[in-house]
Amino acid sequence: MTIRRAGVALLLTALCTTLATSGCATREPEPTPTSAAPAAAFPVTVTPPGGAPLTLEERPERIVSLSSTATEGLFALGAGPQVVAVDDQSDFPAEAPRTDLSGLTPNVEAIAAKTPDLVVASGDPGGLVAGLAKVEVPVLVLSAATTLDDVYAQLDVLGKATGHPADDLVARMRADIDKVVRDTPKKAVAYYHELDTELYSVTSKTFVGQVYGLFGLTNIADAADATGSGYPQLSAEYVIKANPALVFLADGQCCGQSAQTVAARPGWSTVDAVRAGRVVVLDDDIASRWGPRVVDLVRVVADAVAKA
Repeated sequence: MTIRRAGVALLLTALCTTLATSGCATREPEPTPTSAAPAAAFPVTVTPPGGAPLTLEERPERIVSLSSTATEGLFALGAGPQVVAVDDQSDFPAEAPRTDLSGLTPNVEAIAAKTPDLVVASGDPGGLVAGLAKVEVPVLVLSAATTLDDVYAQLDVLGKATGHPADDLVARMRADIDKVVRDTPKKAVAYYHELDTELYSVTSKTFVGQVYGLFGLTNIADAADATGSGYPQLSAEYVIKANPALVFLADGQCCGQSAQTVAARPGWSTVDAVRAGRVVVLDDDIASRWGPRVVDLVRVVADAVAKA
C-alpha cells in the first residue's frame, strides 16, 4: 500500500497477491466509526471479493493483522481494541500495536504465540493459511483491491468478521469521493504515476489507475503494458516522449524523490509537468493502500487536476 526498490518487487508480487507499505509522512485522522451501529451477529460467514468463504463462530477478541491496509480498516471500523498485534509495515494509526511480525515472510509460530482468534492477511505467503489452520486459527485473506467497489466490499467483510458493521464508514467514503469527483471538472490530460526510481508505473486497470480515471485523466503507462500486468516498467525516454501534463510521485518518502530531483533528471526538464510545476509528491502509504484513506488520495488527485 511505500514503494522502494524492495517494495517494488513486493508491489509486483501484489499484482497477484499483496502490497507492501511503509513511510513517515504527516497523517490525517482516519474516519471515526459510528458507535450507534448495530452489532453483527455470530456465527457469521464472510466471503472476500475473489476469495474463499470463512466462517467465524464467535466475535474475534484477539486479532492479528498482517496487512497495513487491513490494520487501517480495523481501526477505522472501531475494532482497534480487539487488535493485539500488527505487522512491521502497519504504521498507521499510531496506536496500532506494531510488532516485528512479517506479512511477507510470516512466521506461523510467532503469529500463533500471540494467541489470536483471527488473523487478517493480504495473501497466503509460505502456506500461512494452512499453517495456522493446524493450530485452529482462522485467516481472513483480503487481497489487493482492483476497484473502489473492492475497497468497499473488503471493509464490509472486515466489519462483519469483527462485529463492527461497515455501513456508515462506507457510506461516508462513497459520499466524500462522489462529492470530490463531482466538484472537480474532468480533464483529459496525460499523467505519469511513479512507483519508484526504476520508473515502474501503474495502468488504468489497477486500483490506483482507476482513481485517476475518475477525473478523466489519460495514463501514459497503458500503452507500455505489453504483458498486461498493470505495473509496467517505463524508460526515461518513454516518459519524456509521452510528455505528461501531470506527474505523481509515490516514491517521495521511500526514495527521496521530489519536483527538484525529477527536474534534475537528464531530459526531464522538457516535460510539461516539470516545466509547469505540476509534479505532485504523494504520501507513499496513502498511494499504495486501499483502505479508508483512499479518500485522501482522491482529494490530492482532485487538487492537482484542478490546477492542471
